[in-house]
Amino acid sequence: MDKDVSAGSTITTLGHLALGLTLLAFGLGHTEVIDGVTAADAVGLATYVGGVALFVAGLFAFRDRDVSTGTAFAGLGALWFTWGATAGGWGVTAGTAVSDNAAGLFLLLFALVALSLTLGAAGGGVLAQATYGLFCVALVLLAISRFGDTGAIGQVGGWFAVVAGAAAWYAATAFLAHWPTAVPRRAAGRRMTVTG
Repeated sequence: MDKDVSAGSTITTLGHLALGLTLLAFGLGHTEVIDGVTAADAVGLATYVGGVALFVAGLFAFRDRDVSTGTAFAGLGALWFTWGATAGGWGVTAGTAVSDNAAGLFLLLFALVALSLTLGAAGGGVLAQATYGLFCVALVLLAISRFGDTGAIGQVGGWFAVVAGAAAWYAATAFLAHWPTAVPRRAAGRRMTVTG
């Protein structure tokens, strides 16, 4: 197995931990796999860990001239803060309930942000690209769920968010624990033969 460990920094590690924890809580809430736990229960975590901490990590990344990481963390921090700032994560805002269509549009717009981050992370490592890509799929499915009022699609979207959170958490933990992150590749020019 290839022992390459992800190049990273303390800022990147902190950001991936914050993103991973937030995605896990958000995703598990949407799956409803834990009795009595919904996505609304992730509001505090989403606001402060996913919103404030991730946004600040993005600012520190900008200070270190890491534009890609700064853009990702500041943008995702804004997403989580906005989502968490609505009471119950799409509940009541300033006395007015957020409609399903408005929530679906918000999710769809941030899916575009996640898609941009996925494409931009092509050179930044497979774990970052997987995290953003899976999160993009989760947001699209959750948007469809809100537009169509279909809870089953929302649960599937929740599972995509859980897997994205696990990938972000692994990226951070791999950096701290010096675990491998590279996928083994076969040597160039060698052919694989199948014997039967």
